Amino acid sequence: QVPLVESGGGSVQAGGSLRLSCVVSVGTFSNYYMGWFRQAPGKEREGVATIESDSTPTYADSVKGRFTISQDSAKNTLYLQMNGLRPEDTAIYYCAAARGPKPSWFRGSLLSAYCDTWGHGTQVTGSS
Repeated sequence: QVPLVESGGGSVQAGGSLRLSCVVSVGTFSNYYMGWFRQAPGKEREGVATIESDSTPTYADSVKGRFTISQDSAKNTLYLQMNGLRPEDTAIYYCAAARGPKPSWFRGSLLSAYCDTWGHGTQVTGSS
């Protein structure tokens, strides 16, 4: 059983919207730090949006006001609502979870250093 499975990617015109979903099938979902990360061709992976176990979100400056991270504990699902997509949002988007203990400085960092579980990714393309 794959612990994290993403879906919802696709290709949209600039300004369009997509909603990514990540079904979590391992452990107690609500206890984890969860996040969406992306990697564009030729670029390093970057944090897009993360959510703490107390539901506090953090967003990269490039997506603030356009993307919203949320979770539904009853469905064990993490979401990323993406509005106003731009060509520069084009990347493979990965869902990740940090299930173990983390240092206090990690909170709100958008880093993936303590993420021990990853999905396979879903392609998002914003065309001009």
